Amino acid sequence: MANLSNAEIFRRLSDAVVEMDEEKTVKLAEDSVELGIEAYETIDEGLVSGMMRAGDLFESEEYFIPELLLCSDAMYAGLSVLQPHLAKQDKDLKSRVIIGVIEGDTHDIGKNLVKIMLETSGFEVIDLGRDIPPRSFTEEAYRAQARIIALSTLMTTTMDGMAEVVRILEQDKRRDRHNVIVGGGPVSSAFAAKIGADGYAPNASDAVRLVKSLTGGIPVCSKIG
Repeated sequence: MANLSNAEIFRRLSDAVVEMDEEKTVKLAEDSVELGIEAYETIDEGLVSGMMRAGDLFESEEYFIPELLLCSDAMYAGLSVLQPHLAKQDKDLKSRVIIGVIEGDTHDIGKNLVKIMLETSGFEVIDLGRDIPPRSFTEEAYRAQARIIALSTLMTTTMDGMAEVVRILEQDKRRDRHNVIVGGGPVSSAFAAKIGADGYAPNASDAVRLVKSLTGGIPVCSKIG
């Protein structure tokens, strides 16, 4: 362990997550702490890297939901080792995300994958669940002071509910305080632009990249997908 560079620790940690090796992930996280590597850096360069790679494998159909969930188990095991060592300022840097499936739809597998990936990336995620009315999204965003509202659906008949969330924000004169992102089978970047959403992501990995861009100083007109 003494001869390992930070980059090598991160690479092995990323590999351990992709390989669904919970025991190895924990050991490498402990090694990182012992070497004095910043916890946030280890999470970002090791655990998050691994889950992003797992997400890419899922999107390319090399991994399926069982494999992705095992990867997330390994990631959370490593996270439990590293979280107590996060500096206070790192914890305070989290951005809150409200996520849920819009009213009329109960399909939530995609939403759950996005939630896992966002949490891995250090975001605080408030999951409202499925079949959620538009007003519930906005009220929870106001209460939690959440920067991002993430909406999902797999049904064309419920897509107008996404537009309604944007309309409510405008009606309440809160549009400038909250970014709305959308995703799901029938959703597209053109639809996102039509309803005035701030972005569209076709998959969980791109959802994380989009949220990072919206919370990192990149103009809200940025679109992925």
